Amino acid sequence: MSRVFKVDNPGKVRNQLMRTCAELIRRLSQKAALDEEAKDMAATLVYCLRQIDGGVDESARAWEKRDYWIKAERFRERWSWAGRMAGPLERIIRSDAWDQLPTLLAQLYPHIADIKVNKFTRSSSLWDGAYARLMTEPSAPAR
Repeated sequence: MSRVFKVDNPGKVRNQLMRTCAELIRRLSQKAALDEEAKDMAATLVYCLRQIDGGVDESARAWEKRDYWIKAERFRERWSWAGRMAGPLERIIRSDAWDQLPTLLAQLYPHIADIKVNKFTRSSSLWDGAYARLMTEPSAPAR
């Protein structure tokens, strides 16, 4: 019997989501005015941050299975920003407080600053309709 490889491991997915976040933040920072595309990008950023936050526990549990409790806790601590930032970003979007978006993006920037974006590789189809989808969902509970 051959080995089974997990294609979408949490680390790989997290790296892809971080790249998406980096591109979205850079694109949003280049926007001169708030338009429908910018709203879609901001909503997609919420979804990315939620996914990153959701994958952190799965990765940490892998460390805990090997009895690396301290490493697991450090890992959770290192990535806790994603869950903390998703809520405020969602509140900005839901309350139409778009004037607060640049401040929040500035807080997010240090977490993606080391990701080099020489060329935008994410297609606009990734974020098309994300704002409408987010607005139809029930609000996430406050953290």
